[in-house]
Amino acid sequence: MIAYNILFILAFFFFVPSLVWKLIFRGGRKENFLERFGIFSAPKKAELKELGGDVWIHSVSVGETQSALTMIKKWLDENPSRRFVLSTTTTTAQELAHKNLPPRTSLIFCPVDFITIVRKTLNIARPKLLVIFETEIWPNMICESRKCGAQIALVNARISDRSEKKYETLKFFFSKVLANVHVICVQSEADSERFLRISQKLPIQICGNMKFDQNVKEADSSGIDLSAWFGPGEHLIILAASTHPNEESFITKAFLKLREKMPEARLVIVPRHAERSNSIAAELKSENISFAIRTDKEKTSAPVDCLLLNTTGEMLKFIDKSDIVIMGKSLAGHSEGHNLIEPAMMGKAIITGGVLSNFRFILKILLNEDALITVFNFDQLCQAIEKLALNKNMRTELGEKARKIVKQHRGATEKTVNFLEQLISD
Repeated sequence: MIAYNILFILAFFFFVPSLVWKLIFRGGRKENFLERFGIFSAPKKAELKELGGDVWIHSVSVGETQSALTMIKKWLDENPSRRFVLSTTTTTAQELAHKNLPPRTSLIFCPVDFITIVRKTLNIARPKLLVIFETEIWPNMICESRKCGAQIALVNARISDRSEKKYETLKFFFSKVLANVHVICVQSEADSERFLRISQKLPIQICGNMKFDQNVKEADSSGIDLSAWFGPGEHLIILAASTHPNEESFITKAFLKLREKMPEARLVIVPRHAERSNSIAAELKSENISFAIRTDKEKTSAPVDCLLLNTTGEMLKFIDKSDIVIMGKSLAGHSEGHNLIEPAMMGKAIITGGVLSNFRFILKILLNEDALITVFNFDQLCQAIEKLALNKNMRTELGEKARKIVKQHRGATEKTVNFLEQLISD
């Protein structure tokens, strides 16, 4: 750990410019950002004195935070006396958590994983149990929590294709870090095997993917009136969700081809990172696509063909309003993918790239039931969009299959909460 902390100091100086850039240009809630460095306001210290001392749950970004919020609500249903501290890394996740914070829960930014900063945060939060979501294996957070007497759990844990080689190469280090963990609740058998390749002694429990348990009631889209941007009448809404560089151009060109046959089609683009809105707007101008930006309020001077979002926490609402969902980070050279569960649980027709290295299990179970369409190139994307746009029955059938599969895989949150409650009660 001495070597890790020395290397962390050196790496941190390269990390700072990226941290500052994201803080300036990325949206979300930025109040109390100094908590990342262990600096807490007096009111927050008082709040943590009241709500700390039980369970500290750490999630990184929006996806993990949605699952963390669902888990806290479920846990409070089971044990209303529990107290929680919820930490996030990103400002967008902080915004989501702030808007949906359950009772008996205090929200903080996750401390940078330097030993003195982590110790300072632990002294304030005083957890009996540290719960870390998915793949956030921060050595100081884990080891220092164990030294403080806390139980430690990794939940909804997974190891992606990209991370697998790193963990195996450095398993001499990560095996020692993970030896401090009391339970690892993994998403699938494949994830179990990957963790056990790091160390055969790890306490693995296969609990399923907690993202299947997300509550669709959170997707109340009643406040979204698309006619304010697209004008009156019936429209076919295509949502490009969580897009990354080059994908917007890929999708807009396919959209323009569809418009030749279906003028009533409209496009909504939700980039993964809202700070890219200006560059996407420039692309839309170059394609002569009329557009409005969500922050332009609810009115435009004239109906447009495309709505570009640079807000946070509204993805579910716009999925609810869509007819076809194209999932990003899967096209135009991207293959990691994004979570397909949200559009699936809302019964939407889904198009995605054919290789999702970070979401193979979800892709596999949907493909096995022909519950979505995968594409590998531009021509296939155009064909898939046109096929779904012109066939409402096919959209409905795909959506219902996807919704049914999500229901079949629910229950991971309850199973995980039961393990954790037993861990903290022993």
